Amino acid sequence: MDSNFISDYISALQPSLTLAVTNRAKEMKAAGEQVFGLAGGEPDKDTPENIKQAAIRALNEGKTKYTPSVGLPALRQAISDKLKRDNGLDYDIDQICVTAGAKPAVYQALRAVLNPGDEVIIPSPYWVSYPSMVQICGGTPVFVETKAENSWKITAEEFEAAMTPRTKMIILTTPHNPTGAVYSKEELLAIGEVALEEDILIIADEIYEHLIYDGQKHVSMASLSPELYNITITINGFSKGYAMTGWRLGYSAAPKNIAKYIKLIQDHTASNTTTFAQYGAIEALTGDQSFIDDLREEYDFRRNYVYDRLSKMPKVKVVKPQGAFYFFLDLSELGMGSVELCNKLLERYKVAAVPGIAFGNDHAIRISYCTSLDILKEGLDRLEEFCKKC
Repeated sequence: MDSNFISDYISALQPSLTLAVTNRAKEMKAAGEQVFGLAGGEPDKDTPENIKQAAIRALNEGKTKYTPSVGLPALRQAISDKLKRDNGLDYDIDQICVTAGAKPAVYQALRAVLNPGDEVIIPSPYWVSYPSMVQICGGTPVFVETKAENSWKITAEEFEAAMTPRTKMIILTTPHNPTGAVYSKEELLAIGEVALEEDILIIADEIYEHLIYDGQKHVSMASLSPELYNITITINGFSKGYAMTGWRLGYSAAPKNIAKYIKLIQDHTASNTTTFAQYGAIEALTGDQSFIDDLREEYDFRRNYVYDRLSKMPKVKVVKPQGAFYFFLDLSELGMGSVELCNKLLERYKVAAVPGIAFGNDHAIRISYCTSLDILKEGLDRLEEFCKKC
């Protein structure tokens, strides 16, 4: 097919390096090789049984037809109750849209507000899909480099300095992928004040909110004032905290003037998310929550183990993450780009990690601790050997 047929927005997109690493590791495993996967972005636990049974009951009861495009009223009410209970946020169910994972929730929010040429400020490192989503919507991603010494968090001053007359939005993720950074209330307020002064919208991606350590508390940007509520679109989902990655369930909660357009996009693109899965999501929010505490406790143990190992390795600079389940490692002393580094690590040492260039930093790699201690131990042994020999 003639490439002239392809949209300029789409032809400029780059493949996901996170998926590329995962796929290569799967190929090696299929060929009988043992691979120590530290690249994963999903909990290694199974979905809790009560959630699975709720979806099974829905299937057995014939709940397999269309729902309202934005989701079952009962699910949106459960989300509304959760946001009030956990986050101090008041949203009517008409302000909530249930999507096939948090990715479409982010995309629909961007699509609802961006015009061609609008700029979106994205702190770097960033989750790999944010820039591509902005580009698909005709916007221009503007990257602000964050610093390891500031725990990889953008400051209000850096945010303000990056603005131009075309700035429309900033995307904030807390806890953060790939760095594990967690923004405090004071840091969010400072950033929010700048956004209010300049009339800038905020996407607050809170998908990792349940995985925060060291006694810290998650803070929702939209909860900090009525004014911030009116310029913030909150994104969340079920993948991380409830180990429901394959269920593909996320949601957005937005000011009413934006939510109605998000609904229109959903009407015309997705019809609705899988019906019986939505019944599982209702159970996730209204049923036993002990799974989350158990998951956090287990991942906190692994986080401390991995940090202890990494902090003693040669040529590795590491900031201890405060949330999520990743480490973002500065390996600039090894003197090679992150793709070359990860390829050598995978092909020679059978350890799968994600190149930092996928997140906007070619001097780093991302590793995950959402895998077993046995795999972590062997993978870290091999990473240490690699660093010593380079």
